[in-house]
Amino acid sequence: MSNLSIDTTRNPTAVEETFDLNACVELMRGGSKSFFAASKLLPIRLRAPATALYAFCRLADDAIDNGIDPLLAVAQLKQRIVKIYAGRPSDINVDQALNYVVHRYGIPAGLIEALIDGFLWDSQGRKYETLADVEAYGARVAGTVGAMMSLVMGASSETAISRACELGVAMQLTNIARDIGEDARNARLYIPRSWFREIGMDPDQWLAEPVFDARIASFTKRLLMRAEVLYWRGEFGLTELPRDCRPAIQAARLVYAEIGKQLEHEGLNSVDRRTVVSGSRKLFLIARATAILLKTPSIPAVPLSPVPAITFLVDIVQRDHELFPIQKPWKIPNRNFDERVEWMVDLFSRLEQRERTAR
Repeated sequence: MSNLSIDTTRNPTAVEETFDLNACVELMRGGSKSFFAASKLLPIRLRAPATALYAFCRLADDAIDNGIDPLLAVAQLKQRIVKIYAGRPSDINVDQALNYVVHRYGIPAGLIEALIDGFLWDSQGRKYETLADVEAYGARVAGTVGAMMSLVMGASSETAISRACELGVAMQLTNIARDIGEDARNARLYIPRSWFREIGMDPDQWLAEPVFDARIASFTKRLLMRAEVLYWRGEFGLTELPRDCRPAIQAARLVYAEIGKQLEHEGLNSVDRRTVVSGSRKLFLIARATAILLKTPSIPAVPLSPVPAITFLVDIVQRDHELFPIQKPWKIPNRNFDERVEWMVDLFSRLEQRERTAR
């Protein structure tokens, strides 16, 4: 990790809910359609904190990635986080919302530190030599989110955190496989450089002139195969979650895994195009995800140890997770499960119509 050090002491008595959640919602809506849509399957009590977490992740990523000085952006974020953990957030709505979440659900500062660390790696053009290096990156930018969401859902066991982090890394590997061309055109390479050298390719030469061929297809396939293993492991974490949280996580898992399947169907070419899962296909997968309510997910015959890349995140949670219950919940419109599914159908219909119009 970097030399970031967020030394904080929570002051839960200072937590209030005087913020505008709509500001967080707009940040979330402008990001991942899959994440935004899947969140609507979460039970009402968790939708607001999930929105707040995602909004902060978006804001932090944009601040570091789009700013003139990444190190200055990190320093400013660090100052804001210290204030948040002291119960004295700035007047930025996202900070005030995160303030509520970290105190209410006992989110360790180390998880946010690791997340920022991963964003900084992006801005500094870090090179990834091995798959382990790529997974270490995925642990920071996505595994951390999985761990925080698991805590929000009330699942803090080692198994729950391990599977949540691994699911996050799986999703990040899928994103990497899907965005190879786009990343290359931004001078970023997340395919392990050792894979290039194994077959006599120069990674920097390819990065300067990215073209698709059978060799790149094989790299893409390797990334997706590893993601599939982690998706499989992640499913075993569903038994650790409250029953009403399982459909949303299963939906996110299935939709992201489908990106990889669609990419394979298209010939593994993510250099010349970006794979998109249609709205109708997402609806089908969400229908499958809701079936998780009707059965108990399987559990492995032998307990699974955390994969090496995410072990430090599990350790952070086991060491620093503390709960400070807050009595006042967010007040947002309630919908029962059937109404949430109906809302999802409408959302994806509208998204699919936009995709057609965009073409």
